[in-house]
Amino acid sequence: MTGPASTNAPAGGAGGPSTAEHPWPVRVVSMKIAQWIDRLGEVWVEGQITQLNRRGGGTAFLTLRDPSANVSVQVTCLPAVLDRSEVPLTEGTQVIVRGRFTYWTGRGSLSLRITEIRAVGVGELLARIERLRQLLHAEGLFDPRLKRPLPFLPRTVGLVTARASAAERDVRSIAEGRWPDVRIRAEYATVQGPTAAPQLVAALRALDADPEVDVIIMARGGGSVEDLLPFSDETLCRAVHAARTPIVSAIGHEPDNPLCDFAADVRAATPTDAAKRVVPDVVAELERIAELRGRAAAALRGWVRREEHTLDALRSRPVFAHPLRLVDDRADDVARLLRDVRRDVRRTVERESERTAHLAARLTSLGPAATMARGYAVVQKVTPDGENPVVRGIDELAPGSQLRVRLPDGAATAAVMGVTKLGATAPKKGMVPLGGARPEQEENR
Repeated sequence: MTGPASTNAPAGGAGGPSTAEHPWPVRVVSMKIAQWIDRLGEVWVEGQITQLNRRGGGTAFLTLRDPSANVSVQVTCLPAVLDRSEVPLTEGTQVIVRGRFTYWTGRGSLSLRITEIRAVGVGELLARIERLRQLLHAEGLFDPRLKRPLPFLPRTVGLVTARASAAERDVRSIAEGRWPDVRIRAEYATVQGPTAAPQLVAALRALDADPEVDVIIMARGGGSVEDLLPFSDETLCRAVHAARTPIVSAIGHEPDNPLCDFAADVRAATPTDAAKRVVPDVVAELERIAELRGRAAAALRGWVRREEHTLDALRSRPVFAHPLRLVDDRADDVARLLRDVRRDVRRTVERESERTAHLAARLTSLGPAATMARGYAVVQKVTPDGENPVVRGIDELAPGSQLRVRLPDGAATAAVMGVTKLGATAPKKGMVPLGGARPEQEENR
């Protein structure tokens, strides 16, 4: 911190030498450290995140550690810098950052204020896989509505895996233990390395072209992100999506999520889980069938017993036990009502008969026959058209006119010899007295 140029500076000042007689104050030392650190400018630093704290005050705090030595540095940044990262940043992520070192003179601490952060190594691979995942998801390859259901009892199970692998042993042992007659057709391929993806696609297409294969299992044991990278290949994902046969992805273990897991119809946690999902347990299914048959038989017997009790209850009712009792109880009422109806009908008939006879007598007394019976006759004028109207006055008669005289016991034809007008006591029009009776006498009768 001191040099030849500073020997002539005033003793004890900020530009003078630091001696026992003239020491620098703490503020001077802090200021000089800050000046030297500020000369460093922007730097790129690589390290591993060991602590990550997002605070609500607008500043995020990280601890960046050197994986090869027990050395760490405090890092601060805006939360937006972390949000711009292509992969989620967690503790243990290997990153490189760009920023400036800042020395806080007030508390004598050093921190790195960063403006950019990038994931490297595995983080970079994960970022590339994440970009591909978003692309395929936008195209609809991961749409749940396009997932095909697995067959209940497949005739042949296709298996894509490495030759003599632990995944193949697990699938075969579990499948044959659950259903001894299961058929498994295996297509072997390399499951890691640069040639793995093309071989996996070829094996998958060969099984998909076989009409006897009802379901395909893609199986592989666990591994690192680099080992499982072929199962996130875009060509393989598109081949899985385009396959007509339902596909079960059993890659790695529970935490592993290659992209073919999203493109497959079903994702299994392990190859063992895939075999359990594809092949039904015959023993369990037989037990379930027996249980269902027992439950159906018990339900049928219970229904028959309920119906028998219902029929017994119906038979015990009085209306069914003695069905004619109601008729017998009402027989007297029916006989009484019949007598009343007959009596009322006879009375009505007699009353109407008397009324009819009375009206007939009145009609007879008012008719021309009754009048003629008292000594009158009906005089009709004979006309060529045959209508023969009744003569209603002497004005309708002319000497020589032909007349028809209707009597109670017949009719006679006459001719008009002459006419004489009478007074107010003349007989009714069209009627003449018989037997020489005088009109005055007939009118008074």
